[in-house]
Amino acid sequence: MLHETAMLKKVMREVTPLSANDCFSIYSRRKNRFAFPLHSHEEIELNLIIGGAGIQRIVGDHIGHIEDAELVLVSPNLPHGWFTLEDREEDVLEITLQFKPDLFSQGFLEKDQLRSIRRLLEMGSRGVCFAPEMARKAAVRMLELERMSGFDSFLGLLSLLHDLSTARNSTLLSGTSFSREVVTHESQRLEQAFKYMNRRYGSPITLPEIAQVVNMSEASFSRFIKAQTGFTFTENLVEIRLSNVARMLVSTELTIAEIAYHCGFNNMANFNKLFKRRRGCTPKEFRMNYNRQLAAG
Repeated sequence: MLHETAMLKKVMREVTPLSANDCFSIYSRRKNRFAFPLHSHEEIELNLIIGGAGIQRIVGDHIGHIEDAELVLVSPNLPHGWFTLEDREEDVLEITLQFKPDLFSQGFLEKDQLRSIRRLLEMGSRGVCFAPEMARKAAVRMLELERMSGFDSFLGLLSLLHDLSTARNSTLLSGTSFSREVVTHESQRLEQAFKYMNRRYGSPITLPEIAQVVNMSEASFSRFIKAQTGFTFTENLVEIRLSNVARMLVSTELTIAEIAYHCGFNNMANFNKLFKRRRGCTPKEFRMNYNRQLAAG
């Protein structure tokens, strides 16, 4: 196993073609093999793949396989990569769009008309995967955007980001702890609750305890966190714990049992079932798959 510092050195630091004078860069290519090393960069990136069903995706601590249409947004410094071990019979279309985080000032994104874009960019710290139907629609827009120039191209980018920010059925890929980003929530109470859970995830945390931390009744906090995140208190806590499990699987030499207990799971049978249901593989498979991709890089 690799220590965390060694693991991070395996993640290639990509130098992108985006110049200081450009608002954004966009380029498309067709290829039949994906073997780009796991990498990260300082730009926000939209990566589109059409015709690549089955290609493996790694974003942060997430490992999975993509559908025929794939569109993912990643924020700066979040490791990501797409891989296939065999040449494909037909070329796959890939379009990559990148822009600097400071393209939009914080004050600009605070405006009512742009808050959904701000929220989208915040979620990018975990990697946002859009539904296949949204990816297909975005493919047309991105190909058009590649041919545009000047002010029209900037308006095209802004329009695309707005549509993505209101798209339905998008999913977050990586856990919160792996990205090392502080998750920004609309509510200070919710942020306080998440900070508490991220600090004490290895210990038992009860609903009465967390409700007291944010000065709310148990019933009010239960409704509040469900309304704000779409998940219950217990589901959010489990995801935080699993996120830390995944991070430790790829950055420490601790045994799986040691990691599970460290992250607050006291029943190994239930832990293994839960991890496989949420991550699509066992903890052992997750560790092996991640290290295999790092070695290939």
